[in-house]
Order: sequence, then C-alpha cells, then structure tokens
Amino acid sequence: MSSEYINGMHSVKTVLQMDGASVKKILLNKKKIGRMVDSIVSVAKKSGVSCEYVDCEQLDKICPESNHQGVVAVVSSVAVGSEADLLTFVRSAKRPPFLLFLDGVQDPHNLGACLRSANAAGVDGVVVPKDNATGLTPVVHKVSTGASRVTPFYQVTNFARAIKSLKEEGVWFIGAAGESEQNYLQVDYKGSVAIVMGSEGDGLRRLTREHCDFLVKIPMVGHVESLNVSVATGVMLFEALRQRSL
Repeated sequence: MSSEYINGMHSVKTVLQMDGASVKKILLNKKKIGRMVDSIVSVAKKSGVSCEYVDCEQLDKICPESNHQGVVAVVSSVAVGSEADLLTFVRSAKRPPFLLFLDGVQDPHNLGACLRSANAAGVDGVVVPKDNATGLTPVVHKVSTGASRVTPFYQVTNFARAIKSLKEEGVWFIGAAGESEQNYLQVDYKGSVAIVMGSEGDGLRRLTREHCDFLVKIPMVGHVESLNVSVATGVMLFEALRQRSL
C-alpha cells in the first residue's frame, strides 16, 4: 500500500490516537524538544510505532508547502470510495445514513475543515466530485486533525448522477443556497439525509440544485452576504445533529 504524510504536532498526535494502525513511522526533527514531542513519542511507543530523528532539511523536503513543526507521520494512504461503494453503503446501512456532499470545494483548507466538522457531527460519509475539486492532500489531513483518515470519503465521476441514485434509495437532499426563501432551521434533517454545499465562488451547480429536494439558506443579519463554506457546513451539520439526537 502506498504512503502519504501527515505533519504538525497536533495532527500527528491525533492520527496516532485515532488511527494508529495506519502509521508506519514518525519522523522527528532531531533538534526539536519539548513536552509535546515527548507526548507524541510516548503515544507512538504505546501504539508500537517507531520514531526516527532526522535533520529538519529532510522534513522540509517531504513537506515543502507546510509548517511541519518538526514532526511528520508516514501513514498508509486513505482508501477513497467510488460511487458504487457509496451506493453499497447506503443500501446496507443499519440506520438512516447522514451524508455530506461538497459540490466542487477547491481549497484544501476548506475541505479539511469540512471533514473535521463532519466527523464531529457524526456524518457517515463525505462525497466530492472527482474533477474540479480538491481531494485528500497533506494540507487536508493536517487541517482536519485526523478526521480525514477516519471519515469515509468518496469521489464520484458524475455528481448529479450520484445524487439521483441515492434519491432512488430514499435519501433526501438538502442544498444550501443563499437566495432560497426557506430558512435552514425549517427543514427536517432526521431520516436518510444528505446536506449539499457548493463551491467557494459559485455555490451549487445548476444540475446539483435541480436534484436537491430542498434549498435552504442561513440567514445573514450583518453586512456580509455569505459565510465561508466550511463555516456554513458546520452550521448546517450541527443543526442536523441536534435534530437527529432528539
């Protein structure tokens, strides 16, 4: 199985705690000391993961575009599901599935934040288009603080077709659209539900909008017209969690 990297002290410690079996080894800056480093080494030891002390330059080469903080985990690549895998999951689910569809999110920081919120809210799977959207990257893993490794992730070739297929299996789709007249608090998120969020610049694409059962908005009372997609995602996911917990 191929490998990928997770960097940053908090992210590395979290992945050791949440998914230690996937960690092959930890690379540490030989000049880095402190309680957090000691804590990571301790957790790694308990998980049976070896630690190697290397020069900072080696870590810079591995993670050239990220502040690795002197700590890098070498991990097994995350399995990414397909449209067929998603359909199989929904058909075999023991309880009503709770899904998040992200229609073309481009920024890996936003995807990472969405995955973190999705995991915290108990989402069963996150679905993205295979093209014109970011996938799982080192930045996504770091921002999600490990959630990207334990939250089922699906990439589909045809986003609208995937929605249509799941609707035929009884999943209701609730899309976020700022121009909608319906408040996001006025819909029922219980049962088999997928929340659909659009891209940073353009929102939901036309076909995606047309396939949604409901379009809702998060009311704005200040001067700004919209929220960042990761913030809006968190707002809607936790309203769904509130209702599903009643």
